[in-house]
Amino acid sequence: MEQEKKKKQSSFSRLLEFTGNYKTLTILGCVLSCISTIMSFAPYVCIYFIIKSMFAAWPDLSSAVLIDTYGWCAMGFAAGSILVYFCGLLCTHLAAFRTAKNMKRTAMRHVVGLPMGYFSRQDSGRLRKIIDDNASLTETLLAHQIPDAVGAIVAPIVILILLFVFDWRLGILCLVPLIIGAVFQFGMYGGKNADAMKKYMDSLEDINAQAVEYVRGIPVVKVFQQTVYSFKNFYASIMNYKKFASDCAVNSRIPMVGFTVSSNAAFAFLIPAAILLIGTVADPRNFLLDFLFYILFAPACSSMLMRMLYAANTLMKAGQAVDRLDKILNEKALVEPQHPKKPQDATVSFENVTFTYAGATEPALNNMSFSVQRGKTLALVGPSGGGKTTAASLIPRFFDADNGSVKIGGVDVREIASEDLMRQVAFVFQDSRLFKDSILENIRAAKPGATREEVLAAVHAARCDDILEKLPNGLDTVIGADGVYVSGGEQQRIALARAILKDAPIVVLDEATAFADAENEAAIQKAFSALIKSKTVIMIAHRLTTIKNADEILVIDEGKVKERGNHDTLLKADGLYSQMWKDYQASIVWKVRKEAVK
Repeated sequence: MEQEKKKKQSSFSRLLEFTGNYKTLTILGCVLSCISTIMSFAPYVCIYFIIKSMFAAWPDLSSAVLIDTYGWCAMGFAAGSILVYFCGLLCTHLAAFRTAKNMKRTAMRHVVGLPMGYFSRQDSGRLRKIIDDNASLTETLLAHQIPDAVGAIVAPIVILILLFVFDWRLGILCLVPLIIGAVFQFGMYGGKNADAMKKYMDSLEDINAQAVEYVRGIPVVKVFQQTVYSFKNFYASIMNYKKFASDCAVNSRIPMVGFTVSSNAAFAFLIPAAILLIGTVADPRNFLLDFLFYILFAPACSSMLMRMLYAANTLMKAGQAVDRLDKILNEKALVEPQHPKKPQDATVSFENVTFTYAGATEPALNNMSFSVQRGKTLALVGPSGGGKTTAASLIPRFFDADNGSVKIGGVDVREIASEDLMRQVAFVFQDSRLFKDSILENIRAAKPGATREEVLAAVHAARCDDILEKLPNGLDTVIGADGVYVSGGEQQRIALARAILKDAPIVVLDEATAFADAENEAAIQKAFSALIKSKTVIMIAHRLTTIKNADEILVIDEGKVKERGNHDTLLKADGLYSQMWKDYQASIVWKVRKEAVK
C-alpha cells in the first residue's frame, strides 16, 4: 500500500518529503521568487512613464516632470528584485543542501538494511550513480530551478496584465509568438521526448556501472594486451549512451530552433503592425509611446519563456532521479523479528528449504534438508550452479527461503535479530575484498574493538606472518597505496585472519582456496585448523582434497541433495561424488605431467 501511495504522488511532492524541517525554507524561497519576479517588471512601467513625460514635454525636455523620481524608482525596483531573489535563493539553497543530504542518508540507511543478496544483483557503479549523482541533480532543481519555475508561473499573469493595460492590439501581437514558443517548448519535453529522457538516464547509469567494471578489469586488459573493445559491455554502453544522447539532441533540434525563433519574434509582429496602425489612431504620439513600451517589454517575455524551458528540463530530470531513488527505497528491507530469539547453540539445520531467485523459472534449492552439529564440518560439493553457494547464503539471510526454514540452534534465522545473526556467522568468500586501508584495520573490521595484540594473534593463526615481513610497514601497510598489493592467495589468508579474529561459532568457507597457489593453499589449510576448532563449519569447495576429511559431505546438484556421507562412504557408493573424485585425480595427474614436460 505504501509503495502504491508513493507512485500516485508527483515527483515534486516526493522530493518535498525529503526536505524535512526545511520545507518551510523551500516555500519561503518560492514566495520570495514570486515577489522578485513581480518587482522585476516594475522598471518597465517606470520607463514607460519616463518616456511619457519626455513625450509630453517635447521639445523642451527640461520641463519634463518626475523623470528623476521614475528613474530612481526603476533602479530601486531592479535592485530590490535582485536582493529579494538573492534571499529566496539563500533559502532554497539551504533547503536543497539538506534535501540532498536527506536523500543520500535515507537511501544509504535503506541500502544497509537490504539483504546482502541484493548487492550480488547490483552494479556498484549504478548504485553510486542513483544515490550520489541523482541526489545532486535534485539539489540543483531545488536550489535554482524550482524558484525560477514558480517565478515563471507568476510571470505570465503579470505579463498578461501589462500586455493588455496599454494597447490590447499590440499586446495580442506580443502574445502570439509566446504562444507559438510555448507549443514548441511542450513538443520538446512532451511525448516521445519524455521517454527519450528516461532512456538517456538509463544509459547514464549503465555507462557508470560498466566503467567501474572496466576499471577493475584493467590489469586483465593489460596482461592480455587487449583494448577497450575487449570489454564488449563497456563499449556497448558507450555506444548506447552516444545513441540516446544524439537522439535527444536530434529530437530537440527542430523544437528548440522553433522555440528560439518564435519567442524572439515579437519584433516581426510589432513593427509591421505599428506601421499599419499608426495612421489610423487618434493620438499617434500616445500610440508611439505604447509601441516603444512593447518593444522594450517583449524581450522580458522571451526571457521568461527561457526560464520556463530550463525549469521544465531540470524538473523532468529530477523526476527521473526521484523515481530511480524510489526503486531502491521500494526494495524490501530485511524484516527484523518483532520478538527476536536467541539460538540455543551453533547447530545449523535446513528443513525442507526451497528457494527461487527473482526472475528465475526453476528453484535454485528444492526441498533441501540437512543438519550439522557444533564442532562438526559439513562439506558441500557438486557441479557448478548446483546450489551450493545459494544454500550457504541462506544461513546469514543473504536471501530468505521461499518455503521451509533455515535454523541456527533450533531457531529460524528469520526470528534472530540481524546483529545477533551476524555475530553467529563468519565468512570467507572465494573473492574476498580488502579495503584501501591498513592490514590492521582490514582485519579489525571483524571486531572493531580488538587490540593490536589480538589482531597479531589472528595474523599468526592465519599463517600471515610471512606476508607482514615483506611489506614495508608490516601490519600498518596500506593495501593499494604506493603500489602495495597482495596476491589472491595472500588476500584469502588475510580474510582468514579476519574470520579468526571474529571468533564466530559458525564458519562458512566458500571456495576459500579458489585463488591460491600451492604455497598459499598449504598455508590456508594450516590456518583452517585454528579457524574451525570447536566451530560449526560449512565448507564449499571444488578442490576435493580440501574436504576429504569433512565429517559429512553433501553432493548437491540441481538444487537437491543427491548423495551424503563421508569421503570413504561416497567413494564406495560409486555415484556422482566418486566420478567427481576420479575426474579431480585425473586433472592433478595431468597437471603434474604438464609441469614435468616444462
